[in-house]
Amino acid sequence: MPRQLISSGSTFEADIGYSRAVRQDPWVFVSGTTGYDYATMTLAEGVEAQAEQCLRNIDAALRQAGATMADVVRVTYLLPNAADFPRCWPVLKRWFGDVRPAATMLSVPLMKPEMRIEIEVTALKQR
Repeated sequence: MPRQLISSGSTFEADIGYSRAVRQDPWVFVSGTTGYDYATMTLAEGVEAQAEQCLRNIDAALRQAGATMADVVRVTYLLPNAADFPRCWPVLKRWFGDVRPAATMLSVPLMKPEMRIEIEVTALKQR
């Protein structure tokens, strides 16, 4: 199958020149995804709410690519404040508790100070 570019509709993709996700069967690579609600272009307050929205956005991208959250094999969490990470664990467990992908958490500055978390995943679509 040829390479498929997946868009969320976010203006950031066109402005910066990237895709929300790229599908190259059997792999799906989802770009770092923040907690923006792309329908309203709003960002919830709090790391927990942002983590939840990140994962909703990732789930939507994976579904557009014909994959699901159950196909995720690798996840990277990026947070400006490492001390916020434990507050995300209940959200992450709800989404990945049965999947248990390989994971890394890094503490790094994000593009805007109001961004509390960014998440990227790699999925291997099940045949």
